[in-house]
Formats: sequence, structure tokens, C-alpha cells
Amino acid sequence: MRAPVDNKEKEIALTKLEMKGVSRRSFIKYCTAAAAWFGLNYYCGNMFVEAATAAVQKKPVIWLQGQGCTGCSCSLLSSINPGVGEVLLDHISMRFNTTIMSSAGEVSAKILEDTLKEGDYLLVVEGSIPTADPRFCMVEGKYFEELLREVSDNAVAVIAAGTCAAYGGIPKAGITGAKGVSEIIDKPVVNIPGCPFNPNWLVGTLLYYLNFNELPALDSEGRPAAYFGNHFVHDTCPRVGYFEKGLFLEDWNNPDTVDWCLLKKGCKGPVTHSDCNRVWFNDGANSCIRAGSPCAGCVQPEFYKDLSPLYASPLAPGEPELVGVTAEQRTVDLPSAALGAGIVAAPIIVNKVAELMKKRKEEVKDGK
Repeated sequence: MRAPVDNKEKEIALTKLEMKGVSRRSFIKYCTAAAAWFGLNYYCGNMFVEAATAAVQKKPVIWLQGQGCTGCSCSLLSSINPGVGEVLLDHISMRFNTTIMSSAGEVSAKILEDTLKEGDYLLVVEGSIPTADPRFCMVEGKYFEELLREVSDNAVAVIAAGTCAAYGGIPKAGITGAKGVSEIIDKPVVNIPGCPFNPNWLVGTLLYYLNFNELPALDSEGRPAAYFGNHFVHDTCPRVGYFEKGLFLEDWNNPDTVDWCLLKKGCKGPVTHSDCNRVWFNDGANSCIRAGSPCAGCVQPEFYKDLSPLYASPLAPGEPELVGVTAEQRTVDLPSAALGAGIVAAPIIVNKVAELMKKRKEEVKDGK
């Protein structure tokens, strides 16, 4: 754990915050809330204060970009609470990020070189790594895989930001032999998947590391368990009531069914681990399902290749009707659907979705 911050340093940091219009009371409330994000007791907020006020000890960060669309960088830049200015200027020292840094060419290359020599930095990787031919992605005149191995050697922690960096993502479905960071380097990697990720996931993970000087607890896929490991998207879906009644949207243009379950429109919520429906994007503005889109399962290792087509129903053609819910009940009289029968059918359908997803993954491996 990081040593306590000297009182004088803390006073200087808190004074700087007050000069920016952030009162001490608000700052401490924010740190307490950050502790709550990880399910910690409220008194752990003081430990977050200790870490966040260590302004003179800001951790250097190198952000590398491989095969990707820069959407995850854009997601971070859209962070509102805390704002991107607070993250980049007050919590970390972003030394190298080709998307946001003002320098370029030899100047930026020198910054990267100097930071590598200093060591003790965090490495964040966005985008996948091509392995079929290294020429598919080059950064600073080097093959990206070569650069990644070099930079990761002296990193105190490595974070794969976005599904491309975590598991290969969309490029994995192409011809480049795209792989995730953990498949390339031989050291622990924290995966923050998402296409793009929720900035709260990355900022919260960074704050945790800055405070405890260790990685947070991870699930079986290398993701912070606090955000991904304990719940399915389906568990807190606003449409789950319709799912339990066996009421599925089949016609996008039918206003009478617009709020029904999106399973038959390709929703992967029953097999996707994430808190998307609990902690919304854009400072609590919305989430995919609340915006009317089925969950694409973008935080899962199987995304995109094994979960496509995105809008195709995971139920195979010819699947039997749900127990106790007829086609007539689904299209004519919503309240008349038997709730009891729907609840019985719900776990059956969840298991069926999982079974079909597994079958689809095996078919892809066999080249079908």
C-alpha cells in the first residue's frame, strides 16, 4: 500500500483544488464515492484521499494504440464525473498518447524513450495486436507487437482498454490474426473490455491502483470483478419483465411492442457480464438497452466473431414456443400472458441461449 501523504503535501494539493473551484468537502465526498464503487466501507474514502492528493507523485502513463478505431480514447475523453481534465492533469501524468498529445514525430518519440528509461509507469493499451503479418500495424516506426513487448517490460501494471486490446475484438474477425494483450506479453493484464468501455470502469481501476498500489480483484476473464464479475446485463435489464412473460419484440415498427424483450433481435444480455444497466454511460445519461438497442455482448471475449450477426436471434429457427405463452397472447393481449408460466420459461430460455452461444463458438472454430 502507498505510504501516507505528508500533511504539507496534502494541504498543497487541497489548496490547488480549491483554486479550481473544488471545495475540500466536495473532494472528500468524491473520494468516498469512489470507495463505494468498489464496495468498500466508507472510511476507505480517506485512503483514496491520500492517493489522489499525492500531486507530486502522479503516476506516469503510456497509452499505446494498435488496431482500433480510437473509440475507447474518445470514451475516456467524454468522461464527465470526474472530467477528463481532472483525470489527465490531477490524477495521472499522461506522457504518451498519440491521440491527445500536442507533439509529434521526433519530439513525441523522445518523450516515449525518456519515460521508458524512467520506468515506474502504467501502460494502457488500446487496440489489438496483429500476428499474421506485423506490417498490419506500425507505431513510431516499429512493429506494434515489438513496441508492446518493449514498453511492457518496465511497466508496473498493464491495462488493456477496450475489447480489441483485451481479447482481439472486431479485428479478430478479420485477416490480421488480431490478438489481445494478454496473449502477447507474459505478465498480469487488467482487461477493461467494451466497444467502447464505460470511462467509469477505467477511471475507477486507475484510482484503485493509485491508492492500493495493486491490481483490483479480477474475474475469470481478467476483468475487474466489481464491474463485470458479479452480474449479467440481463439481471438488471429494464425489459426483463417482458422476458419473464415470454414477450419478445419481433417488429421494430410495431409501437405496441416497442418495450418488449429484445432477445429475438439479437440481445446477448443473458450471457454478458457487465454493470451497463446499473451504471449508465455519459454520466448516467443512458445505456444500450435503454436506448432501444439489444446488448451486443461487447465486453465478452467472444465478441465480435462468435457473437455475430449482432441482430440475429440466438434462438435457432424452429425452436418451440415458450411454455404457457402462445403466439396469440404475445401479439394481442399483453396482460393475459401467464406470469407464472413465464417465470418457469425464463431460466429455460437463458440456458438455451447459453447452449446455442457455445454451439456457435464451436462451429466457428471448426470453420463452419
